[in-house]
Amino acid sequence: MRFTKMHGCGNDYVYVDCFAQPMPQDPPALSRAVSDRNFGIGSDGLILICPSDKADARMRMYNSDGSESEMCGNGVRCIAKYVYDHGIARKPQIKLETGRGILTLIPEVDGGKVARVRVDMGEPILKSDLIPTTLPGDPPRDVALTVGDSQLPVTCVSMGNPHCIQFVDEITDALVQVIGPKIEKHPAFPRRTNVEFVKVNQRDDVHMRVWERGSGETLACGTGACAVAVAGVLTRRLDRRVTVHLRGGDLLLEWSEQDNHVYMTGPAVEVFSGDWPA
Repeated sequence: MRFTKMHGCGNDYVYVDCFAQPMPQDPPALSRAVSDRNFGIGSDGLILICPSDKADARMRMYNSDGSESEMCGNGVRCIAKYVYDHGIARKPQIKLETGRGILTLIPEVDGGKVARVRVDMGEPILKSDLIPTTLPGDPPRDVALTVGDSQLPVTCVSMGNPHCIQFVDEITDALVQVIGPKIEKHPAFPRRTNVEFVKVNQRDDVHMRVWERGSGETLACGTGACAVAVAGVLTRRLDRRVTVHLRGGDLLLEWSEQDNHVYMTGPAVEVFSGDWPA
């Protein structure tokens, strides 16, 4: 099986071009195998680039534990780069079918290759039963979530996948690596959740670390950065245009007042290609 390793802000996936070869027979098992950073290729998961009868391509995304996810913001940028650079859809505007629906992506080309991509991520989902969460509010804003002996103020948003955001004075390893997995599997989130810890530097600038559902801590999460931007506006901490600093790089987010859509701009990088034994 031919594969390509790509990343957006260090959020890395193994990509398989299903235009050029058949779909893998067992994507969850394949994702677990290729993601292993000691015995596999090493990645946060597996993304299949598939034909679509509705768009230029379709994304199927699997976390490193084999679970399938609806969306990946860094992943869609990398797909846009792949389909443009490899001639599948060399267009100024690319349409991708995802579990979130059909997204529109605008590649920024430098020297004939895509360097950055602007993504229309659509409207945030704010109804608690659609996020989904059992916490009160549409959406829950700074609602107390009981984790062990602590009550943590959290805000919940979906960008096609669920996110639980906590604004903190300092982001620590204990928060991300101990509290993060507890929130991911908390009973308040029936489909588990991604967890973001955010330090506000100023109204248009934040630092963020993420514990991703099914993958653990990753260097970046595009949908998480979008959710943080929305949560920051809803809780009156942030303006509608904000730079999010992640461990793997920066993303620019804008929650538009005109159409209520969230727009994300960030890099997409192809690392290497190879062959995985059948």
